[in-house]
Amino acid sequence: MKTTMRVLLAMGLMSVMIYSGYRLWLIQADYKQESQLHDAVMEYKPQEDDSANQSVIGLRAKYPDAAGWLTVPGTNIDYPFVQSKDNDYYLRRDLDGRYAFAGTLFMDCRCAPDFTAQNTIIYGHHMKNGSMFGGLKAFADKDFFDENRGGTIFLPYTTLSLEFFAYLVIPSGDGTIYSPAPGEEYLDYVKQNARNYRDIGLTGEDRVVTLSTCAYEFDDARMVLLAKMGQ
Repeated sequence: MKTTMRVLLAMGLMSVMIYSGYRLWLIQADYKQESQLHDAVMEYKPQEDDSANQSVIGLRAKYPDAAGWLTVPGTNIDYPFVQSKDNDYYLRRDLDGRYAFAGTLFMDCRCAPDFTAQNTIIYGHHMKNGSMFGGLKAFADKDFFDENRGGTIFLPYTTLSLEFFAYLVIPSGDGTIYSPAPGEEYLDYVKQNARNYRDIGLTGEDRVVTLSTCAYEFDDARMVLLAKMGQ
């Protein structure tokens, strides 16, 4: 009986080890795939001396859903983003529409593609190796938040500046943060709920960009980084 129990226990432990090894292999494969896809599109990264952003124009010519390019210094966020007719298609697809675990950064389908909405929302997966929107978690640290104040969005023929002013962790169904046209209570709500905040003189007339990804503090949590948009 004891021998049988030892055998069963050994088999159980071996099964756990094999499964854990397989899961680790899958995770590493996902990271490798994301890295390869990222390297493949870096030829379209906008250049500082190109005021018309010809590379973004070329990106859109090859990938019709491509909307622009987002860069956040101090993080690994340096990616193209897309917009489609819904908010599901690019969750697990690359720019070619093929399966990709890390998906593609995408704009909320409700937002104007030219960023004229009062609140333009861009989503991305929280990859634990820091890729995609995994870098947003760095803004939870106040020193990092204080030192990294802005980013850039490149569109065809124009470039938009981003001035970060708040980092929050919210429920996925937060109707204030995820509204393309937030009401008057928006600024007060942000100030009251932000983990990190800086007063940049934002008014209800300013346009905002919301960068959103998953958080794991509670069920269906999201972390968001808010930025004032300028040119």
